[in-house]
Amino acid sequence: MRDYKSLAHTHYDCKYHIVFIPKYRKKVIYGKIREYLGEIFHELASHRESKIEEGHLMGDHIHMCISIPPKYAVSKVVGYLKGKSAIMVARLFGKKRRKFKGESFWARGYFVSTVGLDETMVREYIKHQEERDKYFDQPGLPL
Repeated sequence: MRDYKSLAHTHYDCKYHIVFIPKYRKKVIYGKIREYLGEIFHELASHRESKIEEGHLMGDHIHMCISIPPKYAVSKVVGYLKGKSAIMVARLFGKKRRKFKGESFWARGYFVSTVGLDETMVREYIKHQEERDKYFDQPGLPL
């Protein structure tokens, strides 16, 4: 049986697979930034009544399976996550104590797809993302 959530007049199960990258796909998500982003994404998602069901931070991209209520547009939630996390990273790690303006930590776009009935497959893919990347980084593998 599916785990449906509810609002005042709605029962829903809206989950999305979201992927986004840092600017220029630089490998900057490691160490303290990686630990901090993991915590902050969960907190920011809760501000929009959303929940990150599964997530994995790689050096140059982020995968997450997130549940978003139908009253919020996916683009608004992703924009909020990326915008606020960029400000916090700049303040904590980039020596930007004042307003963060004119620079960005994340690249402009993102990938999104609905999870639907393939949730277990998507969650397993996200969990084992690191092993898959190591396999494809081996020299001499055919494409």
